[in-house]
Amino acid sequence: MSEDSEKEDYSDRTISDEDESDEDMFMKFVSEDLHRCALLTADSFGDPFFPRTTQILLEYQLGRWVPRLREPRDLYGVSSSGPLSPTRWPYHCEVIDEKVQHIDWTPSCPEPVYIPTGLETEPLYPDSKEATVVYLAEDAYKEPCFVYSRVGGNRTPLKQPVDYRDNTLMFEARFESGNLQKVVKVAEYEYQLTVRPDLFTNKHTQWYYFQVTNMRAGIVYRFTIVNFTKPASLYSRGMRPLFYSEKEAKAHHIGWQRIGDQIKYYRNNPGQDGRHYFSLTWTFQFPHNKDTCYFAHCYPYTYTNLQEYLSGINNDPVRSKFCKIRVLCHTLARNMVYILTITTPLKNSDSRKRKAVILTARVHPGETNSSWIMKGFLDYILGNSSDAQLLRDTFVFKVVPMLNPDGVIVGNYRCSLAGRDLNRNYTSLLKESFPSVWYTRNMVHRLMEKREVILYCDLHGHSRKENIFMYGCDGSDRSKTLYLQQRIFPLMLSKNCPDKFSFSACKFNVQKSKEGTGRVVMWKMGIRNSFTMEATFCGSTLGNKRGTHFSTKDLESMGYHFCDSLLDYCDPDRTKYYRCLKELEEMERHITLEKVFEDSDTPVIDITLDVESSSRGSDSSESIDSLTYLLKLTSQKKHLKTKKERNSTIASHQNAREGQEVYDRGHLLQRHKQSNSDVKDTRPNEPDDYMVDYFRRQLPNQGLV
Repeated sequence: MSEDSEKEDYSDRTISDEDESDEDMFMKFVSEDLHRCALLTADSFGDPFFPRTTQILLEYQLGRWVPRLREPRDLYGVSSSGPLSPTRWPYHCEVIDEKVQHIDWTPSCPEPVYIPTGLETEPLYPDSKEATVVYLAEDAYKEPCFVYSRVGGNRTPLKQPVDYRDNTLMFEARFESGNLQKVVKVAEYEYQLTVRPDLFTNKHTQWYYFQVTNMRAGIVYRFTIVNFTKPASLYSRGMRPLFYSEKEAKAHHIGWQRIGDQIKYYRNNPGQDGRHYFSLTWTFQFPHNKDTCYFAHCYPYTYTNLQEYLSGINNDPVRSKFCKIRVLCHTLARNMVYILTITTPLKNSDSRKRKAVILTARVHPGETNSSWIMKGFLDYILGNSSDAQLLRDTFVFKVVPMLNPDGVIVGNYRCSLAGRDLNRNYTSLLKESFPSVWYTRNMVHRLMEKREVILYCDLHGHSRKENIFMYGCDGSDRSKTLYLQQRIFPLMLSKNCPDKFSFSACKFNVQKSKEGTGRVVMWKMGIRNSFTMEATFCGSTLGNKRGTHFSTKDLESMGYHFCDSLLDYCDPDRTKYYRCLKELEEMERHITLEKVFEDSDTPVIDITLDVESSSRGSDSSESIDSLTYLLKLTSQKKHLKTKKERNSTIASHQNAREGQEVYDRGHLLQRHKQSNSDVKDTRPNEPDDYMVDYFRRQLPNQGLV
């Protein structure tokens, strides 16, 4: 591969302009022994003797500061040893030395949701002097805002938990992504837990992940988390907590599993600040004595997990050829935000013709299910299948797998160390406060100057609805053509994954409160297919998966289905595209009928396109008769077809289809022109015959067989 072509394929380098010091400038104010490896930039002291530069580092040796030049930067922002770098914490966070690891495991059968018995109790714990505090984390509000970070966090000796000789459980959460503020023993086998709010905020109590030891097998324990703030929760609809046993993992290779009895989510007494809080309670019997166990809100996926995964890619001689890993920027705590460029390298300028696809995840750190979908996508797109090769030959994929590493590390649910929701700040100009979203937006802007971006998707988790679904964009003043076109990809995804993805739960509108989200900002930048994919924390209400939780493999499979649908969406054989478009027109017609008869007793088809699904979530029994043919078609698909296989089928039915295709185009164009005669499209220079041009588009042929 030539140097010029490599620059073309992977030139979207958006490394932070600020060089990174090995230690923060604040270290000189800390009264403690400085390690000999402690380094400061020359301008940290403001000493006029040294020039203001980030290329000179000061090393503390034998009681004095010795200047030296910084080592040269790696070409791609990732060292030759791989993308691993020490994890940095806010300086006041206590962190245990033990590294927590879990095995990957999928239950042999889908795990059912909890069915209430009606006998669940609502334990309320008034303040009692007899209660025993068995765990109390370091005060999270030692500082009013983020100050600086260190590798390993607090360097003072850690407070060790009391080594109870009785039957009191021992708790720990001072590890990566852990979250637990306080535990009180309120009865012999009952514990009241308080989770820590996101750092530098007083809210967003949703994510929990903690360790328990010193248990006895066969005893019924009760755990109650008392400071949730959301009135609605999937725990009210059958979701169970997650449990992990190290002895089960070692002896039987069993990993995370759904557990719990007497599960209930309910409103408790108001807190001292006058706000109302909600409790989650459950009972459980541990399978082993003196085990080391964990509870979590969702399957953990840490920053270290991501780094280890990227190291595997970096060290793989095959995958590293078409997956380049770089550093997009550094976070407030100076952790790396990685960006992956995935495409087949070419030796000529044809790579400019390739369209781009952008995927991001974990802007909200507690939505770990999005990382499992991202992992499934990367596993597939970096695989050796003919379809993965086809996708790499056809597109340039820009992937940011973890937008908020700081929040992931400290165990936040929603915010970064700025104490703000990054997914409301894509319009912000404050690069220093919101670096990951600022650089992501900048990267997309630069990418769009060089090539067409056909799809952007930000992966999320959803705390109140079942299934997996998408949020898209449109406006009331947009043309009917664009209005329907933006729904085709989610509809195709629902057909390729009918037991997990619910099209009826998808929404396509732009609320004022969401104008700072990645989805809306990218859409306003000109990406027509701009989506947020929402994955439930619970499970499915569809098909064979109905009434069961999603496993990590279920979530990973959505990455595969995303690629499958992308192939269908861009297939030169437009059969599926036309059918989906006609299907959407039929849905629109039914919605119009609903509006006509909404004040009468005339029954209408129960179908929704824009309206959010009911509180019960999507239901497989609500499928649409007009979708039957396509559902049958996709269920009969034995395997994905490569472009070569698809092209061989086109010739066999081209003549038979041609007449119908011409009729369909004319019919659709006539209807769209009539429906848009009084509607002004605000997009500049949008031709009237856009749909004809769109239908004529074909995938680029370079490098494909």
